[in-house]
Amino acid sequence: MQRSTSRLSRALLSLVLTGSLYFVAATFALLLSRFEGGLAFIWGANAYVMAKLLTTRVRRWPPIILTCAIASALSTSLFGMGPLAAIPMAVINMAEALIVALICRHFLSDRPTIGATRPLMIFILALCAVADVITGIPAAAVASLLTPVSFGASWVQWYTGHALGGLICAPILVMLMQGELRRWRRDKSRAEKIEAVLILALFTLIIVHIFYWARYPMLFAPLLPLVLIAFRVGHMGAAASIVILALVGGTATLSGGGPLTIVSADMGARIQAFQFYLALSFLLSMPVAAELNGRRRLFQLLRESEARYRAIAEHSGDVVLNIGVTGIIDYASPSAFEQVGCAPELLIGQSAADLVDPQDRPQVIAAHRRALMRPGSIHTVEFRPLLSIGAMEWCEMVTRAVVDERGQPSGVISTIRDMSRHKARQRALQQVAARDSLTGADSRRAFLEKLEAEILRTRHGVRSSLLLIDIDHFKAVNDVHGHGVGDEVLTAFVDRLTPGLSAQDSIGRLGGEEFAILLPDSDIDRASLLCERLRALLLDPIPVSCGKHIGITFSAGLVELDDTSTRSAMLEAADKALYRAKHSGRNCLRLAA
Repeated sequence: MQRSTSRLSRALLSLVLTGSLYFVAATFALLLSRFEGGLAFIWGANAYVMAKLLTTRVRRWPPIILTCAIASALSTSLFGMGPLAAIPMAVINMAEALIVALICRHFLSDRPTIGATRPLMIFILALCAVADVITGIPAAAVASLLTPVSFGASWVQWYTGHALGGLICAPILVMLMQGELRRWRRDKSRAEKIEAVLILALFTLIIVHIFYWARYPMLFAPLLPLVLIAFRVGHMGAAASIVILALVGGTATLSGGGPLTIVSADMGARIQAFQFYLALSFLLSMPVAAELNGRRRLFQLLRESEARYRAIAEHSGDVVLNIGVTGIIDYASPSAFEQVGCAPELLIGQSAADLVDPQDRPQVIAAHRRALMRPGSIHTVEFRPLLSIGAMEWCEMVTRAVVDERGQPSGVISTIRDMSRHKARQRALQQVAARDSLTGADSRRAFLEKLEAEILRTRHGVRSSLLLIDIDHFKAVNDVHGHGVGDEVLTAFVDRLTPGLSAQDSIGRLGGEEFAILLPDSDIDRASLLCERLRALLLDPIPVSCGKHIGITFSAGLVELDDTSTRSAMLEAADKALYRAKHSGRNCLRLAA
């Protein structure tokens, strides 16, 4: 409870401080720059609201907006256009800040950083091209009704004062609220801090000279130091230089001095001219500093990424290769010596395809080309190495393209790992899946794949046959002796038939007591003779564990493979022949029609 009360007190204190700062900024602008009795020519108060919204979570916006609206109404009522304009101007001021914040939040992340190029550009467009164009219309309408200033002049005063004030102040305030100054002080060395102070001090002397002592207008003179500060000190230095220019130049202009006295107009026009000059100086230095800041962050990320990459590449058991667009190796990790048996420095300048068995080179080259054609995607290919140490028989290469600053592929990074054990396990699993677990015959899937391949062979003039077999009255064996004995009979059945088959022949279990035998290079006549030899192998009864001997026979359907038919058609033809054999008294062979 005490903690909640303390948190509430801090929140209320923060809101009071926010409203007070807005009131001071608005009052200062109204007292200092209402030269024609209408709108203020200088207005930076809304920049403070924009900065608060851009650096605060959305759920905390309502109390901030309400507090600043009250402060705006009070300031307008006491020092501006009076009580009648207080509420309308408060709504318009908050609308300007809210439009900018919503646009920035829509196009940027949850907490935009104005110190980068893209966020800065989006902020400038949101403020100058949308918010101030829209809100200037009701503001000018209120001013033209309550003051002698015309609608057009009021709109110009609103747009220039708010656009230039927001443009100059808001990015600086955002950086301060996000702790950029604190991070700058933490990250910079003592020598860099001293250099920054000296450069800014020299810049201050230049500005003082231009606005107070110079006999000739030299507004162009600060431009070079501004760029120099952006390069040497960064975006915080550029922000500080704009603040110095605003304070020194603004004070001189308001006091009737400085180079802008050459403008033969009233004070309002001079202030507008100074704000334009300040905005141009801002647009010259801040985007340059933001771009440099982004490049520094990118360079730091690249250095960290390079360090991680080196640590992984040099201590990994996998081989890491940098391969150019033409397929030439630019870098090889130390593990190349252990895996390939070649020193990494000897691989540099060699073609990566030379590491691959000639049979697998087309697939590896194709994966390399696909990676270059589709940067960002990962491509995997398996191959056999041409050279290896130990038992490495198969490798897996994972490849991804590397792009340059234009987004064009400049090469690939490939990781090669030994997958011989994986391949061995895969082959073992395939062998297990290809065998019927009870009888040791081919599984249904494996047998059908062999049948499909043999049908393709018949297109080249080969004559082969398919024998479909069903054990006669096998259901009675299960019913009388049990399924355990039935399993023994099925296993013995395959064991009896296997010696009668050649090495090219295949026997498979299609299901239950149904088997199929594929007879390559055997026409109908040879297959019929083989069927009778197989039948002779079953003349002796099969001994089983219960001490009994069980005699079995089989019915068979035979079909010669036809290269114009499908696998299903061949099986159906053999099944019809088997059906006729069963209905012809069983223990016989029938040929397909």
